[in-house]
Amino acid sequence: MSTQSLNFFSFSGKMKILHTTWLAFFISFVMWFSHAPLMLVIAETLGMSKSEIKTILILNVALTIPARIIIGILVDKFGPKRTFSILLALGSLPTFLFAFADSFEQLALARFLSGFVGAGFVIGIRMVGEWFPAKQVGIAEGIYGGWGNFGSAAAAMILPTVALLYGGEDGWRYAIASAGVIGLIYSVIYFFSVTDTPKGSTYFKPKKAGAMEVTSIRDLFFYVLMTIPLYATLTLLTWKLSPAGVSLLSEVASICIYLAIWVLFFFNVYKIIDVNEGHLTQRIDEIHQYKFKQVAILNLAYLITFGSELAVVSMLPIFFYDTFHESQGITVVQAGFSAAGFAFMNLIARPGGGYISDKFGRKLSLSIFIIGLSIGYYVLSLITLEWPIYVVVILTMCCSFFVQAGEGAVFAMVPLIKRRMTGQIAGMVGAYGNVGAVLFLTVLSFASPSVFFMVIAGGAIFVLIAVQFIEEPKGHMVEVLEDGSVEMIELD
Repeated sequence: MSTQSLNFFSFSGKMKILHTTWLAFFISFVMWFSHAPLMLVIAETLGMSKSEIKTILILNVALTIPARIIIGILVDKFGPKRTFSILLALGSLPTFLFAFADSFEQLALARFLSGFVGAGFVIGIRMVGEWFPAKQVGIAEGIYGGWGNFGSAAAAMILPTVALLYGGEDGWRYAIASAGVIGLIYSVIYFFSVTDTPKGSTYFKPKKAGAMEVTSIRDLFFYVLMTIPLYATLTLLTWKLSPAGVSLLSEVASICIYLAIWVLFFFNVYKIIDVNEGHLTQRIDEIHQYKFKQVAILNLAYLITFGSELAVVSMLPIFFYDTFHESQGITVVQAGFSAAGFAFMNLIARPGGGYISDKFGRKLSLSIFIIGLSIGYYVLSLITLEWPIYVVVILTMCCSFFVQAGEGAVFAMVPLIKRRMTGQIAGMVGAYGNVGAVLFLTVLSFASPSVFFMVIAGGAIFVLIAVQFIEEPKGHMVEVLEDGSVEMIELD
């Protein structure tokens, strides 16, 4: 079955699942990023300082890293239908809390809890992977990721207007609350509109919950090693909130959180061993094996693609304004619109990356996209105030194409590793995207934008080398039915 057989205007069968699921993701991102376009008004209303504004932005992503891991476990165990519906419903609660907060502390708590909504992306990866065959899964996941991810840009474009329509000093509150209402309503609509698998198909679940299964002792150690950056990033975020950073947390509170993070790490290691010790003591047939290096390399690829996207989207408007305000008279509004092109490319680049992966091979496509983004970021590092702004915008959008096409290529491969663990694999890969964002924004806090872009370009070369060790999915993926029989799932 070719990718050309997809009917984008159909709302039945697998296309209905795709449309309803990307819309669920879209709404989750509207709720997650509902604060961003209204932040200046919110800060003025509550008398917030610049330091407090930065704290809110940090807290917005803090919980997303562990949340994506947790959501991955839940979706594999309970299915995407229930998991996404519950996430949307629960996600509306911190949205309402933020909308009607009367103090910085309430805002901070609401933004921290809202980070869980950002994990919704993981759920749809499993859902789309269940409904689309290998030859279509790249473009399907690309549409899901690209169109759903556009919810953040939609929030920026729509919510300020909604706030003005409500009017008054509380207009921003009603605009954000409206996003929560939509999320709550859609949670019910989604639950009654989808099924986890096509009729007659089996929803494969992990044998034990709490961690991914691996199929060799070497992969067990590799898995533990790849979890360390997740906890290191949470430690870095805590440091940013400590007295050494923005001082939201006291010294004692910071130490307690550091301890909690690494206690959680050791508990995670315990769960990894507990899930795997039983079957690793026995010989595992080759047809049931998979290589964890596939997951590890995709982690790094998403770190450099989505991680850099999150970081660049955060800094680009300010970068444009600071660089071209005096030399070319660009305003704050113009800088914002110029920077929006980077996120706008999601609509076509991510589906495009998935389509190219389906058609020309996943390893080759991912390699080309990473080369392109490395060159793109290198060129951006050379920008000076003399460059015409329209040239810079075009170059930014070209770089963005390779970045987001790379994201599409990553998730064109994720569902083809091990079906019953697709949620957990997507959760770990997605979490590495947030790791990348924190890493690159930390670099930016100590260095110039030119160095920031150069670091990403250099990191991409390292990831490109790693990608050469990934194996093209081919043949069949094997899953075992409840009656002990084997089901072969085609990969090419």
